[in-house]
This record gives sequence, structure tokens and C-alpha cells, in this order.
Amino acid sequence: MHEFDLIKRYFQKPAAGSVKIGVGDDAAVLAVPPGYELVVTTDTMVSGVHFFADVSPATLGHKALAVNLSDLAAMGAQPAWFTLALTLPEAEPEWVDAFAQGLFLLADSSGITLVGGDTTQGPLSVTITAMGLVPQGQALTRGGAQTGDLVFFSGAIGDAAQALADLQKWGQTPTRLRARLECPTPRLALGQALRGLATACIDVSDGLVQDLGHILAASGRGAKINLSPFLSGDDYELLFTAPEHSLADVIAAAVASDCVVTPIGHIQAEAGLHLIDAQGREYQPEKPGFQHFSEP
Repeated sequence: MHEFDLIKRYFQKPAAGSVKIGVGDDAAVLAVPPGYELVVTTDTMVSGVHFFADVSPATLGHKALAVNLSDLAAMGAQPAWFTLALTLPEAEPEWVDAFAQGLFLLADSSGITLVGGDTTQGPLSVTITAMGLVPQGQALTRGGAQTGDLVFFSGAIGDAAQALADLQKWGQTPTRLRARLECPTPRLALGQALRGLATACIDVSDGLVQDLGHILAASGRGAKINLSPFLSGDDYELLFTAPEHSLADVIAAAVASDCVVTPIGHIQAEAGLHLIDAQGREYQPEKPGFQHFSEP
């Protein structure tokens, strides 16, 4: 199958609504509603680095979009549009069809529209740029945590890392854990509900300790976290801070978003991250999180 046939068959849909020109032209033309700001994020996933080579194409289609939607969630944005750059060793119709099904199943349920991209032959990789909308001045950022704020995370932290560890060691893991690794749930409703409540927010993609460090660095603060040693990695949950007096509102936002949130500590004025285990002892994790280009 040739490149343009592949695009037309699997990825081209009629432009509608805010999409003035979509897939099929040199570039997309999009209408940003008055009173809103555009939020843009990009993630690349490479075979052997971000996913196993034998991953199902439908699962890959889901996760490639989900990790970008998680970034939009962390900014409090409503998904709007995305582009797809897909590099394939071969354009096998059965593989591409399944990939597109997984991709569009999540896209349709999240209210986001494919508006362009590129296809190339080469080692398997997927790059998505996702765009969302947020009311002017209401985007959540990493830099607003204040002394005394509570620190929360959504969902469960550590499931994806446990699945990865199991697969690397044993070649298998419980179905529930594998789903958490390969089919994360972007916390879009929660992110939007936290606008005006959260003082800082980030999605946990590289490890809770490392990602919390980004909030602390951007906010010029420290934190004391009560959490037993754990694995963390590709969870794609939200890690956020909010004033202690807003606890009831945060819980209400979580319930309305059908998502559990857990307070795990406080923001402190002094720089530094202090991790406290169940016995009240401070500890340091063996590895704070994942980084590309780091030493093995």
C-alpha cells in the first residue's frame, strides 16, 4: 500500500466544526474559540524504548494518543486536535487497521480530532502532537505550589512499573497490571475540574519522585511525602498540589471525575524532598525516575 492510499484509507476524515481544513492538505487550518488559549504537547514513542516490539497495534494506537492526552490533562485543557507522524517498517493493512481502531476509539471518546501528520518508512515509531483548549489564564502549570499545600496523586501509582518489571523478569504479568502499562487512562475530566483548585500539576510519566521534583523546582519549594518505597514509572496519573482548606473541593472534583485522589504529603518552604516510610523513617529511592540519555 502506498503512502497516500494509507492516509486516505485509515486516517482521512471530513473536516467539520472548528477544523476548517484537516487531513489532505499541506497543513491544517483550525479555529480557536474566543476567550480560550491553545495548549500544545508532543510525545514520541519508539519500539524497544517505550513499548515492546510485540505490542498489539490497537494497544499502541491507544497509548500513543493517551500519553499526549495525559499532558493536556495536567494543564487542565480540553482536547481539541492532534497530528500523527507514523513511521512503519512496512505498511501492512491489517496492522494499520488495528492501530487506527485503537487510536480513534480513544480519540472519539476524548473528543479530539486528527487534523494532519505524516507517514514514513523506517523503524517503528509514533509521534503525536496534541492540542487542547483552556480558558484564558486558567492553565495549570508546574510552578504554583505554595508552602502548606497538600500534595495529591490520582489513581494508583506503581502499577505500570510493576508490570514492566514483571515482563522484563518473567515475561508475564497480571492482565490488570499490563493494561495499566499499555492502556493508561488520561485523567482529562479531573484535570479540567482542578482548574482554580490546584496550584500546580504534572502528569507522572517518568516516576513520582522525579516528576514531583519538577514541581518543586518550578515552584521554588520543598516537600515532605509520607509514602512507603514503591516502584513508579509509566503511570500517566496526575500529581498536583492544592491548599489544605480546599481538600473537600478537591475530593468533590475527584468524585465528579470518577477518579480517586490520595493526599501524600505537604509542600514546605525549604528546598528539598523528604520521603518518609510507614515507620516514620526518611529514605532515598534507588532510582528517582526514568531519563533518556542517562547512564545505564
